[in-house]
Amino acid sequence: MPVITITDLSDPRLVDYAHLTDVALKKARGTEHGLYIAESALVLERALRAGHRPRSVLALGGTAEEALRVLGPDAADIPVFVGPGELLAELTGYILHRGLIASMHRPELPDADALLSTATRIVILENVADPTNVGAIFRSAGAIGADAILVTPRCSDPFYRRAIRVSMGTVLQVPWTRVGDWTSTRALLTRHGFHVAALALSADAVSLRDFTAHDHEKLALLLGAEGEGLTPEALEASDSVVQIPMKHGIDSLNVAAASAVAMWALSS
Repeated sequence: MPVITITDLSDPRLVDYAHLTDVALKKARGTEHGLYIAESALVLERALRAGHRPRSVLALGGTAEEALRVLGPDAADIPVFVGPGELLAELTGYILHRGLIASMHRPELPDADALLSTATRIVILENVADPTNVGAIFRSAGAIGADAILVTPRCSDPFYRRAIRVSMGTVLQVPWTRVGDWTSTRALLTRHGFHVAALALSADAVSLRDFTAHDHEKLALLLGAEGEGLTPEALEASDSVVQIPMKHGIDSLNVAAASAVAMWALSS
């Protein structure tokens, strides 16, 4: 595969890396579903194992060989652009601490019915705005165990660079897709036999300790936005409202921390 030393930052082949926002990458011309950025050899490896296609790789001079190793012989037509750190930082707007980044084609999101057909434990993210929290939740789902994740229309995009980085690439491993309004989403969950447990502070909430005593063959854990929590529509669509017992006058955890605690408790 071609290794190309960067001499001119205006080279049009470098446009994927030139200070583009996640939104701009998602709308990139000449792509079917847009692009996302994979940082580090580990994340690139996970993306390739998931069947995602790279458009190009940008690497520090000393990591070009690692990029070639990760890409392997099946990606012989993928250009690998190399250059010194100062030049690449000028191009991208940030330092490549992990040695390389790759411009990846976004895959088509799976059909929700197909995704849930074999799932028994899922997570639903309603309007979680911070990509860091989204990435952390995906990492917990990958480590502790969730078969799929559903995200609502106003939830931050799991393919944003920060979400992928924080998740250590598990965004590329845990199957996920977007769902629509709560009427259609509730019908989807009912069709597949899921009990929906909303994690929220409310007067009728049961303790997570008590809830885990009940065995639900198919369970969906519903998590809401930072600060605002779940919408009334989400709570109305839930079968149970659950809260994590707290001490010392603290009423809640960060949504990513709460997701890890709840997933662990419900997987035991």
